[in-house]
Amino acid sequence: MVKIILVVVLSLSINALSSDNKFSKSVVNENVIVKLDGDKAPDFSLKSVDGKTIKLSDYNGKVVIIDFWATWCPPCRRGIPDLVAIQNEYKNKVVVVGISLDREKTIKDVPGFVKDYGINYPVVYGDDNVVTAYGGIQSIPTSFVVDKNGNVVDMHVGLVSKDTFVNKIKELLK
Repeated sequence: MVKIILVVVLSLSINALSSDNKFSKSVVNENVIVKLDGDKAPDFSLKSVDGKTIKLSDYNGKVVIIDFWATWCPPCRRGIPDLVAIQNEYKNKVVVVGISLDREKTIKDVPGFVKDYGINYPVVYGDDNVVTAYGGIQSIPTSFVVDKNGNVVDMHVGLVSKDTFVNKIKELLK
């Protein structure tokens, strides 16, 4: 009886791990860094805070950090200064794209938040389509690193150190 229960639990666990996120390949450490094997990043077309339409494909040839976040999220707030610094340091080779998942109650706060935090990279309003395309974002911040060829090479769930991003950027720019 115990063997049957163990097999059922193990089967359910493996099934859940393989279907949770289309980008899941392997978990590396406590930050839930997922290494990927060249999955193409889904393109998107979203309205930015300043009214422009931004597409991921606009940044072909650059390393892109896609950051899913919201104004009300404390870890998101803590990570933004690092993303601003990365955008400053690598402005010609890297672009950060912030995808705000603020909804009805807080969406009006996004433009002021962008100004107050000195965000120097495009911030767009996310929708259900982009959330689904990126595997169903379940926690924020969640970020993806996309190489110059448009392939997702890293995914991070939770706050990520600047050094982690910079190390990956340096590797991709070699």
